[in-house]
Amino acid sequence: MKAISGKRWLPLLAAGAMLATTLAGCSGGGKTEESAAGSAPNVENAYKEKYDPPVTISTAWGVDPALTFKNGETIENSVATKWAKEQFGIEIKSLWSVTDTNGAFGTKLRLAMSSGQDMPDLLTIGTADNQIAQDLIDSGMYEEVGPLFDKYASDTWKEAMNQDPNVWNAYTRNGKKMGIPVLDYAYNHDYLLWIRQDWLDKLNLKAPKTIDEMEKVMDAFKNRNPDGLSPDQVVPLSIGFKTSMNTWMGDPSWIFGAYGTLPQQWNLGEDGKLAYGSTDPATKEGLQKLSGWLAKGYIPQEAALWDENKTAEPAVAGTAGMIPGPYWMSGWPLKDTVQNAPNAVWTPIEIPVGPEGKTMRHGTQFTNGVTLIKKGMEHPEAFFTYQNYLFDNYANPEPGSPYDNGLFAGYDYQLDANGKQLPIEEIDGGYVNVVRYLLVRDGARIPDAQMKALQSLAEGNEPKTKLEKDVAVNYGPETPAAAQVLLKQDDISYKNMFTGPTTETMKSKMDYLNKMENQTFNEIIYGKKPADAFDEFVSTWKAGGGDQITQEVNAWYDEVKP
Repeated sequence: MKAISGKRWLPLLAAGAMLATTLAGCSGGGKTEESAAGSAPNVENAYKEKYDPPVTISTAWGVDPALTFKNGETIENSVATKWAKEQFGIEIKSLWSVTDTNGAFGTKLRLAMSSGQDMPDLLTIGTADNQIAQDLIDSGMYEEVGPLFDKYASDTWKEAMNQDPNVWNAYTRNGKKMGIPVLDYAYNHDYLLWIRQDWLDKLNLKAPKTIDEMEKVMDAFKNRNPDGLSPDQVVPLSIGFKTSMNTWMGDPSWIFGAYGTLPQQWNLGEDGKLAYGSTDPATKEGLQKLSGWLAKGYIPQEAALWDENKTAEPAVAGTAGMIPGPYWMSGWPLKDTVQNAPNAVWTPIEIPVGPEGKTMRHGTQFTNGVTLIKKGMEHPEAFFTYQNYLFDNYANPEPGSPYDNGLFAGYDYQLDANGKQLPIEEIDGGYVNVVRYLLVRDGARIPDAQMKALQSLAEGNEPKTKLEKDVAVNYGPETPAAAQVLLKQDDISYKNMFTGPTTETMKSKMDYLNKMENQTFNEIIYGKKPADAFDEFVSTWKAGGGDQITQEVNAWYDEVKP
């Protein structure tokens, strides 16, 4: 999830933690077997559960601007760095840190790489800086990680990685695994449609199942508003496409999905080849539909200027009738709507189908970045000591285990006198998303753990695991119910099929092609150009490097496809 700000307890969601203040898992685990560790060159029994004397791992930090600190701590000297020293005998040495606003972390990394500065032993790089991660892999400074992972990673970590073997594709060169994918939860950014159920009830309408039915509902919300709002005050469908037609909240890509494609991602065609969705003829139909909706006032007049956070504003203000977004939105931002519209009730519904029964939504990748290990790092096995522990003890803690409530008491959780979790906004001195103090983004995540926990709650079971308890304490019953709605349409979830490194032609042409695409799409939606301008765009896109990019993408896909 993208960074968000402005709420007391928002670092939780801002940092992408979805429902949980910390992480939860499903089952299994256990300590790494010493026998599996083997030995590193010239070092006997290199892998240890604790190092004495301590060993050092150097790193660099891009600090999320929403991340908070307490007790006089910093990212270089925190409860997490002290824990690493005490728990594992690992000294974490910070070469540098930077508040990651406006891509500052990526800029600093690129400068360090190009100027010959000392590079960190270990680097975790998020998906926003994927190109820099790819460039670092190609620089030759960082190690092939496949043999290290095979030798040292715990069974729990390996099983989590095997839930989608494709996660390695982006970081593989000539069959060699050059970076360790940072795992994320499945369905984290898949979306459904949130609708004002109280408006439907007052208008005696049912939730729309088709695009046609949806148009009737939007018209009623706008022109017969049950809260007495004038038509110009109502946003029937709050979407925005300032940065992308394919994003995580207020997303319009499913409108194109109703006609059979998803823009701004690579989709698998019937011929078994990958094709860029924005050039599919179905995109033209989606643009025409959006243009019609804009003219009728069904979507915001400023949609081309609205980013994801902006689309939430009318929803929270009580003036929006629908907003597309993830299942966790009942916790944020929709929880706040009742402050402005006391009778507001948001309900999650399935994505409506198009005129020929088609429905598509973009799917969530199982990764959220990559961890690189520097060539010549003295103790690469120590990183696995650290990360194995998190996967074995923290990603999937058994009820009653040390990390059953969270990572560090007084930071990401606090218990009351009866041993029950307090809501995170009641933690003394404020909630801190300490999982972001760890060497790897979000600590350790098992992709299917989130949905398993939500399914259990949706079935009416009492919350027992850490994740289940977090949901029960900090969220309403809508969240598990929304997860079930999402899973009813799991067959319409389509991931971007190209996850490889940026191709040569992409490096030189993609910025130009993207600018042309955004300009053309906006001009069609806003009626400045006819829909046929789309056909001209496709021709120019193909001739301007698109055909060559498509060839390169498919050459990569031929190498990695099952």
